[in-house]
Amino acid sequence: MFKKVLALSVVFAFIFMVVFAAAPEATSAQDTRVGIVLSTGGLGDLSFNDAAYRGLQRAESELGIEFDYIEPADPAEDETALRRFAERGYDLVIGVGFQMSDSLEIVAMDYPHVNFAHVDEAFPDILDNVVSLNFAEWEGSFLAGALAALVSETNNVGYVGGVDFALIHRFEGGFYQGAKYINPDIEVQIRYADDFGDPARGREIALGMYDNGADVIYHAAGGTGTGVFEAAEEEDRYAIGVDSNQNHVAPGHVIASMLKRVDNAVYETVESVVDGTYEGGQNLYFTLADKGVGITDLEELAVEEIQAYEEGIISEEELEIIREMKEELTAPHAEKIAEIEEMIINGEIEVDNWGEIGRPDEL
Repeated sequence: MFKKVLALSVVFAFIFMVVFAAAPEATSAQDTRVGIVLSTGGLGDLSFNDAAYRGLQRAESELGIEFDYIEPADPAEDETALRRFAERGYDLVIGVGFQMSDSLEIVAMDYPHVNFAHVDEAFPDILDNVVSLNFAEWEGSFLAGALAALVSETNNVGYVGGVDFALIHRFEGGFYQGAKYINPDIEVQIRYADDFGDPARGREIALGMYDNGADVIYHAAGGTGTGVFEAAEEEDRYAIGVDSNQNHVAPGHVIASMLKRVDNAVYETVESVVDGTYEGGQNLYFTLADKGVGITDLEELAVEEIQAYEEGIISEEELEIIREMKEELTAPHAEKIAEIEEMIINGEIEVDNWGEIGRPDEL
């Protein structure tokens, strides 16, 4: 009898080991290492690089992970930077920006047992160890265009893009359609800077647009966009920020920002690695419906604006300027923008994705 019990115990032990060996493995949060390779413009762009970094800071604080980052001086260095993290066995390697998609795919193929995440480019044939984080920028930008048209007194608004590429056309298309939805006769000036890290170029383009009658300019140009804000201050006009809450960059002149919650997407991906639910081979999309994109609060001070004051980035007087601007300029349009947002979510308004269908021939 003893021998039978012993034999059964051995069999059950073997089955137990097989089953649990096959189950997804969660990593200890304290032992989880994440490496991120930032896009052109790097930290301090007040845009999507900073947003991705905030997501990792939150994961470090709340999950206890460790992370490191690399800011390549040139896109040609992306592959080397990604490979550096993969070779060292990081639990998750993240690449930021559409310009990095080819490099990340090459490295991911060479390291099939390393988890990868990519921000801003869907892969036609995505690898099993890659998850792609994408956003419906055209939906959020539609709200920005509608707000610009509602605020404009000259019926003339502008859009400054970083690089003339399909991804950036998503922002342009949404903004254009949103402005035209409010006022079909509004003029929409469009220019591309061909750079994500050239504030001087952004300022030059914006000044030209203001000279040509625009009184509100939206940018999707990374660090180049800070030049748009400088021009808005100089000319006492308005601008709309992108990706992160940029309202505090030029208090009283940045009337709102189109939010692209890269921080949340990055955090959730890290969390999936920690708890063992990471699942590669997916192109994920974050939309208005799930708060993946949106627009900053048009009526009340936002958390980020208050934080900017508490951290000494802006003064109490500048915080008050932002509050007064919202009260006088954007709050009167909050209900209309909320109505448009709901109509997009429920399908009453269909926003074309110019990144897929292309820009209209007349532009």
